[in-house]
Amino acid sequence: MHVPDGFINAPVSAAAGAVAVAAVAAGLRGARRETAAPGAGADPGGERTAPLAGLVAAFVFAVQMLNFPVAAGTSGHLLGGALAAILVGPYTGLLCLAVVLLLQSVLFADGGLTALGVNITLIGVVTVVVAYGLFRGLLAALPRRRSAITAATFVAALVSVPVSAVAFTLLYGIGGTTEVPFGTVLAAMTGVHVLIGIGEALITTATVGAVLAVRPDLVYGARDRVAVPLKLRVGGRLTELPAAPAPDAPRTAPRRPSRAVALTGLAVAVVLAGFVSFYASASPDGLERVAIDKGFADSADDHATVDWPLADYGVADIADDRLSGGLAGVIGVGATVVAGTLLLRAASARRSARAGAPHPDGGAAPARAATGQTGPSPRADTPDATGTPRPVPAPPDPSGPLEPPGPSAAPPAGRD
Repeated sequence: MHVPDGFINAPVSAAAGAVAVAAVAAGLRGARRETAAPGAGADPGGERTAPLAGLVAAFVFAVQMLNFPVAAGTSGHLLGGALAAILVGPYTGLLCLAVVLLLQSVLFADGGLTALGVNITLIGVVTVVVAYGLFRGLLAALPRRRSAITAATFVAALVSVPVSAVAFTLLYGIGGTTEVPFGTVLAAMTGVHVLIGIGEALITTATVGAVLAVRPDLVYGARDRVAVPLKLRVGGRLTELPAAPAPDAPRTAPRRPSRAVALTGLAVAVVLAGFVSFYASASPDGLERVAIDKGFADSADDHATVDWPLADYGVADIADDRLSGGLAGVIGVGATVVAGTLLLRAASARRSARAGAPHPDGGAAPARAATGQTGPSPRADTPDATGTPRPVPAPPDPSGPLEPPGPSAAPPAGRD
């Protein structure tokens, strides 16, 4: 459902672009919080989450090349909002989709440049918000079982696609460049995208289920459901106890993808984009079919990068269609992995820089806060009112006993 240039007029496209910019900015801030969430590990710089986000972006790019038939002469493809949000979090997932849509538009002439904000809003913002909100809501209502995660994933992915189609219809009703009745477009878009949503749900559920089977700790959306609680038999009944790590235990990074997981995910994306994509359906996708049937397909403008070497997912000057498309897919996977990883690392680095920034008082404020001191640090060379140099109190011994605040507990001296 990549909207081309010309379907939506300039004012509405600009408004959608503003929404997309604001959403990406919020995604950058939220991704910094997601990389610091419990389970993100000891690495505050996002080094452990960024590679996984890059892999998710590459996988979404690869699977979007696999159009599957949904009706006679109509195909559909993964949107990816539910998949990305459930695996790496809603903010990070939004950034993954923004990277995918940007590269598709610029390098492959898929989705208009002036419509980039529209596509990020529809395919990124709407699907992520709807899918993740519904997924977490269903998890709260369903029993704490692995099957509940599967059911919630399926429903969230299924619903997100027709809701995105309805959102496009609303934009088209406001800023469409042709006079097509709103109800006609709404009925056609909703009907075909319900079918596409079923395919989206199957792909998303299969992918999330595979990750759950291998590394359940990597599924961000279900991280509070995959931990096995401790159980204690009390009075003949099993009682769940929260698992609390020892204070001195080394911190681990359960969300860091192992090398085997990373290489497997990358290999799957390369195979899908480089080889399987050749067998994808060549029929128009849901939006294209509706535009053709309802008479507004001719309003699309030619893409600004239609003459670029990778336009239409093929490498220029390579006559063999299979080799040309496969090489373009592999290039796209590589570019998406690099761009997604670098973006997440840059966002996380900003959070790390803020967390490690020196305090205005020279960085001593946190240490003084632990001892109850406030204000600027006293200096040994600063005299008091009598001109005597002011001594600096020694910090308390952390291994010594703690004393309650207040007057000294020493007994008063005896009288002569």
